[in-house]
Amino acid sequence: MPGQRRQMETVRTGSHECAVDDPAAGMAATIQNSLKVALRKRIKDALKGIDAEAIARQSQAVTSKVLQSEVFRQAQRVSIYLSTASELDTTALISEMFRLEKMVFVPTYEGSRMKMVRLRGMDEYESLPLTKWNIKQPDFKEAREDAMTNGHGIDLFIVPGVAFTRCGARMGHGMGYYDKFLKQHADKYPHKKISLMALSLNEQIVSNEELPMESHDVRLHSVITEH
Repeated sequence: MPGQRRQMETVRTGSHECAVDDPAAGMAATIQNSLKVALRKRIKDALKGIDAEAIARQSQAVTSKVLQSEVFRQAQRVSIYLSTASELDTTALISEMFRLEKMVFVPTYEGSRMKMVRLRGMDEYESLPLTKWNIKQPDFKEAREDAMTNGHGIDLFIVPGVAFTRCGARMGHGMGYYDKFLKQHADKYPHKKISLMALSLNEQIVSNEELPMESHDVRLHSVITEH
């Protein structure tokens, strides 16, 4: 039998032009879960070996690029994650977002659920409680403006992840929080145009072959790195 013809589309992710499978054609790549588990472990082990100075240097460079990007400058309502010690540090970017009077939304989790709730200043950020994983997080039950119920949603999602490709593929931590939330957000605000951005350490970038996208994955519009 002749091989089925692969339908392709060309996308631009930041400054990278990529030929990718067209998900609408049902030809999105699949990957064995065991391979994802191995890749996730490999990247997490590599991140443990990066010293704080290197993370700080990369964080400063990436923050500068984000602040200069048109998509960030145009966005009024921005969702951003609160970084851990082994991730690219988002603290300076959050501070700048408040200075620029953007509406800042951050994730909070309870069981399998995630909400995006609003922070109103660095004082609120600094006083957030820590989870058992030593991550700042608003109390899930606390009354805060919620992006899913405020009638406006999010303009720009700055999403976390374990590994990324230059062409916008993302591997998360395996819980599927963002995949589910982005689908719910699209269902809630079907006519809203959103942008998806990742901030990546150099060590988190992998090849397209190492991280092909699955049918349920959402492609990022930009992946920002130091280089």
